[in-house]
Amino acid sequence: MIGLVRQQIGDVGVHVDPWLREEYGVVVAFSERGGGRSAAPFDSLDLAAHVGDDPLCVDDNRMVLMTALGLGRLRDRLTVPEQVHGTVVREVAGAMAGLGAFARPGRPPAVPGTDALFTTDAETPILLCFADCVPIVLVATGPRRAVAVVHAGWRGALGRIVEEAARKLAATAGCEPSDLFAYVGPHIGACHYEVDETLLSQFVHSFGTIAAAQGRLDLGAVVSESLNGVGVPFSSRVRSGLCTAERTDAFYSHRAEGPTGRHGAFACILEDLR
Repeated sequence: MIGLVRQQIGDVGVHVDPWLREEYGVVVAFSERGGGRSAAPFDSLDLAAHVGDDPLCVDDNRMVLMTALGLGRLRDRLTVPEQVHGTVVREVAGAMAGLGAFARPGRPPAVPGTDALFTTDAETPILLCFADCVPIVLVATGPRRAVAVVHAGWRGALGRIVEEAARKLAATAGCEPSDLFAYVGPHIGACHYEVDETLLSQFVHSFGTIAAAQGRLDLGAVVSESLNGVGVPFSSRVRSGLCTAERTDAFYSHRAEGPTGRHGAFACILEDLR
């Protein structure tokens, strides 16, 4: 049944759901920061094109991750958005496959101004990048298989990007949001996420389960309430439970480190069930 398992593939650590891949031909993965070629402060499997890392290292790192997942053949179809901490959700279809695949100049740019991508196209991997914000992968297994990857920082979470992505994914797949699986990857915990009272009050008034306590925001709880709101059942969800600010040995954290790289949340529908 649904779950996340940490696998070490060579030097690369990934958190994946082997059951989902075996049963439905859908790959879900959250990457760790080790096993790449980027130098400090991006060391070492930095996947982001926008943080100042060497683009050639980023491109190599993306290939390292995809090879570890057994999907190196799809490198040119990797689709990556320009994340802007907003609420735009876009479908990846047809010629959009491969936008943002490469960080180096002269290649097709990233999907502009987007913080959640979804697709029903097979062999079209989606990657979003993180260093404290909440990564969410949503999966529909039928009637049409579909996947979404969502970037929920405080702006996106407050703007209810999770609900929007879930509704759009379900409508495209021909199911209800209650039929979706949801995977919540590593993110900063309330233990380390201090915010001002003005911001916290917005969440307290918008989300019933968020308490106005000690100036700390629990983005994971916000995402959980969003999933509740669209009807994704607890039995169809899994959380990594890992805090990026505590585990900088394995993940990037902008709050804990300042300038740094980005780990990834990844999803892909395989052509064949395997």
